[in-house]
Amino acid sequence: MLTEEQFSYLAKKYMDTVFRLALHYTKSRSESDDITQEVLLKLYRADKAFESEDHVRHWLIRVTVNECKRAFLSPWKRTEPIEDYAEQLAFKTPEHSELFHAVMALPQKYRVPLFLHYYEGYQTDEIAALLHRPASTVRNQLRDARGKLKEALGGEPV
Repeated sequence: MLTEEQFSYLAKKYMDTVFRLALHYTKSRSESDDITQEVLLKLYRADKAFESEDHVRHWLIRVTVNECKRAFLSPWKRTEPIEDYAEQLAFKTPEHSELFHAVMALPQKYRVPLFLHYYEGYQTDEIAALLHRPASTVRNQLRDARGKLKEALGGEPV
């Protein structure tokens, strides 16, 4: 079981990661807030001995994916226009804003692997384990997502 100090440190460090993953999964800020809260509660209550900080990070991402899937089963699932959330974000450049909108316009099966690979630094084998998909499927989804993004952002399709 984690001490208050350990939990505080881990919650502060990984709360944004959990939220961003949930947002990429659900496209709903309020749903992502709820999922983040639920995941952090599970971490607080976890009666588990974590081997390392990487183990905690992996566990949090796995629990977040499971919570996102559970949220999609709910008949009360909410969706919100992504533009409402995007207005609250401060992008460094117009290109960052354009990229955010292009990524969020992709189907979920592409958004989540992209987020885990490019923002969280996971390799395809690790993403496959987290999402319970074959590694070849993850590689194909990343390739297809890059092609769709290139096309959406004005490049030539792959």
